[in-house]
Amino acid sequence: MLSASVTIDPAFVVGPVRPRTFGSFVEHLGRCVYTGLHDPEHPTADADGFRGDVVDLTRELGVTTVRYPGGNFVSGYRWEDGIGPVDQRPRRLDLAWHSTDPNLVGVDEFMRWCAKAGVEPMMAVNLGTRGVQEALDLLEYTNVPGGTAWSDRRRANGAADPYKVKMWCLGNEMDGPWQVGHKTAHEYGRLAAETARAMRMIDPDLELVVCGSSGSQMPTFGDWERVVLSESYEHVDHVSAHAYYWEEDGDLASFLASSVDMDHFVDAVASTADAVRAAGKHDKRINISFDEWNVWYQKRAESRPPSGDDWPVAPVLLEDRYNVADAVVVGNLLISLLRHTDRVHAASLAQLVNVIAPIMTEPGGRAWRQTTFHPFALTARYAAGEVLRLAVDAPVQETAKFGDVPVLDAVATHDPETGGVVVFAVNRSLTDDLALDLDLRGFPGLRVAEAVTLSNPDHTWSATADDATSVLPQPNTTAKVADDRAQVTLPPVSWSVVRLEKI
Repeated sequence: MLSASVTIDPAFVVGPVRPRTFGSFVEHLGRCVYTGLHDPEHPTADADGFRGDVVDLTRELGVTTVRYPGGNFVSGYRWEDGIGPVDQRPRRLDLAWHSTDPNLVGVDEFMRWCAKAGVEPMMAVNLGTRGVQEALDLLEYTNVPGGTAWSDRRRANGAADPYKVKMWCLGNEMDGPWQVGHKTAHEYGRLAAETARAMRMIDPDLELVVCGSSGSQMPTFGDWERVVLSESYEHVDHVSAHAYYWEEDGDLASFLASSVDMDHFVDAVASTADAVRAAGKHDKRINISFDEWNVWYQKRAESRPPSGDDWPVAPVLLEDRYNVADAVVVGNLLISLLRHTDRVHAASLAQLVNVIAPIMTEPGGRAWRQTTFHPFALTARYAAGEVLRLAVDAPVQETAKFGDVPVLDAVATHDPETGGVVVFAVNRSLTDDLALDLDLRGFPGLRVAEAVTLSNPDHTWSATADDATSVLPQPNTTAKVADDRAQVTLPPVSWSVVRLEKI
């Protein structure tokens, strides 16, 4: 058995646990919206056509914010198509995913869904094929109480009160040549600054996210952030980060170390933003909205969009079926996001339903939880108070992509109000149990309230509609506390949470 030790001290605070860390993402892509969120013929559908079972699972997942309507989709989207009488809305080609959007769900429907699910909407504006005026029109529609053309249209469409959307993304992945309206860093940075300046003339208290790189593998990574922020620094609050390229490709050890890559990504973006801050002699600090992240098997057939004359509505796209190892990695990526809570102020697991998602549905039928649902839900439920920086001593495991990587990765949160401590940990070892010792002398008088572990001897097990419960997080009975030290054994390829409470 391997062994590792962690020292936890209340003095080493990284920052607060931010509710927006537990955001998600809904895009008009594949079956995310249609037959995912919206399925009027479903037995649980409400008067708006939204599936009640998906709303319930969204609440159980602990999602706090939802980014909408894209994604690549937003760069060709005309938001006006999705308001007013549904039977009068136009069908449009979606160039991003070679599909047809019937516009049955638009701004008003999405806002009503957010209210049902208890989540904060996070809107993206189209800076691909559109620009400043269209962004202002949408902001007027959503946030102005009344007395103007667009706000009165909203009221006429049934929403007397403004939606008061606080957080806005200024476009999406504008560094990517796949993006409709792709721009150079100078072009986009200038447009983003102009849009942000104008939007703040309506509401100076908005939180605005400028597009960072769509992956650290992009040839423009780093320089893109530098140029864009040099143009827009004073007008925005956050820079986005997107990353999907973690997938198991026969190298399980490297896959389990994916959070090392996320750590490097966040550190690089934060360093670049701080360099622009110093060069421009700015007072404020730009933080990170990691508003697209997940495991995504991009080489699989389900990730290839339709082609030719085939422009279907809600095709099966990006419907990855996640296994136990995928769930361990998702839990580890959440550890990384929490560890960087001083700079990562928001994050969005992409996506919520059917499309690389923790929730899956059948059209008109069942809904179920994928393996990745569980570490997200438990982290969202139990992370509270402050994130603590840990002192970790652990053996290393060799990986082809990242070199020697500690077999243990962990983060802890401390709730000053209750005195409780929660430890989230992964054992990346492929074969060995890990005996974990937690030094709790900074928190005398704790006991184990609960310890659960997600693992399985077959790390390739995946949930299905027929069997979503054979492998679930299970009580870890090895957890114990004595003399202000806690011990717990973590099986290989596992994610665990240990909750400690005051005696």
